[in-house]
Amino acid sequence: MLVRIVRMTFQEDKLADFHAIFDNSKYLIRAFPGNRHLQLLSDPDRPDVRMTYSLWDSADALDDYRQSELFRSTWAATKVLFAERAIAFSGENLETVTQIDMA
Repeated sequence: MLVRIVRMTFQEDKLADFHAIFDNSKYLIRAFPGNRHLQLLSDPDRPDVRMTYSLWDSADALDDYRQSELFRSTWAATKVLFAERAIAFSGENLETVTQIDMA
């Protein structure tokens, strides 16, 4: 399983535009072959920052998405709204720890 996190800083007056883009594409991204999860996060200390957290079957599945028309069109519409360059990184899941009820 590959975890992908993308941190994006937006022009403050462009956040609504980004949310519209995300709302229009999130179901298509979640349905893309190899995608297992897509989540949108906000930075509690920076109202202009959003992050996507996604899970992919493999690096190849993520690469297939990144080569798709869906990604190209969504990213082209999104990146013009940035105040800073996006930061993206991937990692392979080595361990998952969940809270268990000890009662």
